[in-house]
Parts: sequence; C-alpha cells; structure tokens
Amino acid sequence: MAKKEVRVRVVLACTECKRRNYNTQKNKQHTSERLELKKYCRFCRCHRSHRETR
Repeated sequence: MAKKEVRVRVVLACTECKRRNYNTQKNKQHTSERLELKKYCRFCRCHRSHRETR
C-alpha cells in the first residue's frame, strides 16, 4: 500500500489584489493552519502578504 502524503501542494494568493501567484508545498502535520508568507506580487509590483487559498 502507498504511504499517505504528508506534504501537500498549496496555492498562495495576494491579500491585496487576490490574484493567485505562487504554488508551493507544506507539511500538514506541522502546519495545520493556513500558510501566510511575504512574497513579491508582479501585479501590485511590490512585496505583499500572500495567503494560502483553498
């Protein structure tokens, strides 16, 4: 049987313009809440907070 996947793919969206800019992975066992990172948004042309979408 295959092992259960611990790391899952998540999509990050800008909190200002709501565009989905980044794809990343996270470990669901260690971080169960939504991921939030400061990344560069090419549409806003500055660094903004990006939050995980569902």
